[in-house]
Amino acid sequence: MRRLPPKKLKVLTLLFLGSGILGIVMGLGIIGNEPIFMMTFVGVLNLGLGGFVGWIFLNQEPRSHRKRKK
Repeated sequence: MRRLPPKKLKVLTLLFLGSGILGIVMGLGIIGNEPIFMMTFVGVLNLGLGGFVGWIFLNQEPRSHRKRKK
């Protein structure tokens, strides 16, 4: 897998985690009247994707300072 820019990974992580939390809150009916389990399920999937993208961000090797190839 090629190296992705850290800023893009940070933004993706925050978007996935934020939409996951919002989906769980709305799906469980805290804002509305009745629970919508499909929305809760998608919120949990978004949390998982946010964790995965965060894991990729934390486990990337640092960019090499050498310009030429070995």
